[in-house]
Amino acid sequence: MSEPLSEPSPQPAAPAPLPPRPRASTALVVLATLAVGYTLWAAQTVILPVLLAAFLALVGNPIIRLLQKLRLPRFLAALLVLLLGLAGSVALAVQLAGPATEWVQQAPQQMRQISRQVQALVKPVQQANQAAESFARAAGGEGNRKVQVVRTQLDDPYKALVRTPKLAASALAVVLLTLFFMIYGQSLQRHVIDLLPNRQQKRFTADILRSMEREISRYVLTITVINIALGLVLSGVLMLLGIGLSEALLWGTVAALLNFAPYVGPLIGIALMLLVGFVMFDDPLTACLPALSYLALHTLEGQLVTPIVLGRSMAISPLMLILALMLFGWLWGIVGLLLAVPLLVCVKLVLSRVDGMQGWARLLE
Repeated sequence: MSEPLSEPSPQPAAPAPLPPRPRASTALVVLATLAVGYTLWAAQTVILPVLLAAFLALVGNPIIRLLQKLRLPRFLAALLVLLLGLAGSVALAVQLAGPATEWVQQAPQQMRQISRQVQALVKPVQQANQAAESFARAAGGEGNRKVQVVRTQLDDPYKALVRTPKLAASALAVVLLTLFFMIYGQSLQRHVIDLLPNRQQKRFTADILRSMEREISRYVLTITVINIALGLVLSGVLMLLGIGLSEALLWGTVAALLNFAPYVGPLIGIALMLLVGFVMFDDPLTACLPALSYLALHTLEGQLVTPIVLGRSMAISPLMLILALMLFGWLWGIVGLLLAVPLLVCVKLVLSRVDGMQGWARLLE
């Protein structure tokens, strides 16, 4: 007898497909974005000292690591870097206080001098406008003139007395937070990583944090050195044009600080150099030399020096850069302009490391 055919063993059931990930509605995303933006604006008194201290700590971290290789404890290395930075800032402020005060005191007289030069240049245009207005009055009559009320607002001296302790407290908070970030930044990172549930997430987060700390430190320190070099070269050029040493150092320092805000800062710097030229020189062609020199130096720095030193990995789209400057400048003012580029670089580094977000990182390039 033939043996009965054995029934085929049942195949294992295919795993059920994972349910699609729920996606938030557009309205919810917009509301969340507005809530985050309002929180960043409303809490700027707390957020800005922390971000500015982190920014300064990133500048000092490469120097601290170098001192640690020389067998210096991290606490002493951080304290030494901070004290040297404060000493240099105070010495520079003392050196520039005299010419800055002199410029502020002479500003009304200088503006009147510049206005006379500008009026001489635009006198033909004014004469044409006056002729057009005379013709319009002759054609339409005098008519009724509206009375314009001009309101004046007196400065309240008590506002300055109230604002000064707040500024001093904010500056002290930035200094202390910078020291703490330099000393305890690494241990804080380790404690944050220990809070994650599994080893894969810990490894991934540690890799992102190390990359951010290394790349942002390199970027900030490199940009700082480049801007200082730009300010020194501009000071030398101004001295060659006949401007005194103290005033040349003043405007070189201003140019170095303005260069931390791309596009916006150099435009303000060119306007200031044009103002300096018209104040210091009577000849219109000679008066344009400081602005032209600054424009040439900034073009050389922005198009040749910075791309060669930093490479393509830190390149940011000019459109995204301007949008970031507008956003953070609107939120946080001058400090926002200073922090816009490091924050944008940080966002780009995070997006480039997260799976599925590389396209957004390329959008910022």
